[in-house]
Amino acid sequence: MFGLGITELLIILGLVILIFGARRLPELGSGLGKAIKNFKAGVTGKDEIDVTPQAEEPGSGDQPPS
Repeated sequence: MFGLGITELLIILGLVILIFGARRLPELGSGLGKAIKNFKAGVTGKDEIDVTPQAEEPGSGDQPPS
């Protein structure tokens, strides 16, 4: 996995705990998970709600006949 061994991963985890503290780790994990989920949804292009206005046809409209 990216050339990282268990020792390197433990060192990185130790540094993260020192920087952010053990209490904030669940918040960071949750935020990271939500960010990845939103990124995947954005990449696939599937919107939950399509709020794009529909284009009107040129023949129908508010213009009176000439």
